[in-house]
Amino acid sequence: MENLKDLQLRYEALKSLGLKLNIERGQPGDENFNLANALFTIVTEKDIMTRSGFDIRNYPGGVLGLPEARELFCTVLGADPEETLVGNNASLSILSKVLMWALLRGVVGGPMPWVTLNKPKMIVTVPGYDRHFLLLTEMGYDLVQVNMTPEGPDMDAVEKAVADPSVKGILFVPTYSNPTGETVSDKTVDRLARMKTAAPDFTIFADDAYAVHHLVDHPKKPKNLLRACKEAGNPNRVYLFGSTSKITFSGAGLGFMATSTANLAYMSKLFGTTFIGPNKVEQLRHVKFLNAFPGGIPGLMKEHAKLLKPKFDMTDKVLTRELGATGLAKWTKPEGGYFISLDTVRPVAKRSVALCKEAGVAITPAGATFPFGKDPNDTNIRISPTRPPVAELEKAIEILSVSIKLASAEFDASRK
Repeated sequence: MENLKDLQLRYEALKSLGLKLNIERGQPGDENFNLANALFTIVTEKDIMTRSGFDIRNYPGGVLGLPEARELFCTVLGADPEETLVGNNASLSILSKVLMWALLRGVVGGPMPWVTLNKPKMIVTVPGYDRHFLLLTEMGYDLVQVNMTPEGPDMDAVEKAVADPSVKGILFVPTYSNPTGETVSDKTVDRLARMKTAAPDFTIFADDAYAVHHLVDHPKKPKNLLRACKEAGNPNRVYLFGSTSKITFSGAGLGFMATSTANLAYMSKLFGTTFIGPNKVEQLRHVKFLNAFPGGIPGLMKEHAKLLKPKFDMTDKVLTRELGATGLAKWTKPEGGYFISLDTVRPVAKRSVALCKEAGVAITPAGATFPFGKDPNDTNIRISPTRPPVAELEKAIEILSVSIKLASAEFDASRK
């Protein structure tokens, strides 16, 4: 392992390059966006009436979305059209509405609105998605943290937590989890579907944002939570969420949700009190484009994978070259999704990220993958390799690696 003085010299040399690189957020690259540029022109004045008979310029249509959109996007979540709602941009917006109405009115089969509890509790996985934590805490939920494992949420911890009747649900990413890239096992799905809970209205909120975002040719297909809950006799236990944010355009796409028909009827009625219906023009635009793309949604996702996999491979290559033999860090090698999760062996994540920033590389703040931005071990760093070109990414990961080595050497020196 390089000594502290040599690492300081190498770091200063990298810092002197004056770079401005960003691997902070999980954004697609411009070349990924370019795959969907036909969206701009695919709907014209000749497309006023849909096949299902709706005028896309007018109000009628309801909050569930165009029938054509429901038929298409139900396939992403492994549901049927009648179990699916398609809305406007961002699945987070649909998720927030469900969580809000659960607070105000409760859920199907529930004894009372969740807000009647002083602090309803929600299980979250760590490391996890910072926007989930922020949404829940701002709504007034208390967070119960459980570890994310290679098989999904730590089910021993989950089953222990649900013995508390104030624990009303769990929110997590089941496929290629943010940031670890791990996917739930069939065993975990079955345990979630069948487990006994003190709260009769315990609900699974599965943000399946990366359900079709594979990097390998033959991805594992996890057991469907919606089907598993129905088979277990708990058909209303789960809501699944997804979006086109990393399929087409991040800022101009569609969000969608799948759940039991009873849940959908209940929630859509409540949704309808706040808006008349989603953007039918945007929905038709996506339906026409994705149905016309060779191979449909799977075909488009294969094109995305061709662009993204070299970036994940480059990240792993540089990390292995710089850190592989040092024993200073370990990291995930996901088969899909948008992130790589790295854990330092020493408590130096914050210092490493700060060194990166000084050297011109923006990385997700250390601690962001834990509630309130507080990683109790100061070890987790989320890497987002998807936006920069490969050449820029290679230099950014080199700077990250050197920063981890320097921070670790500083930590060791401080202990002597």
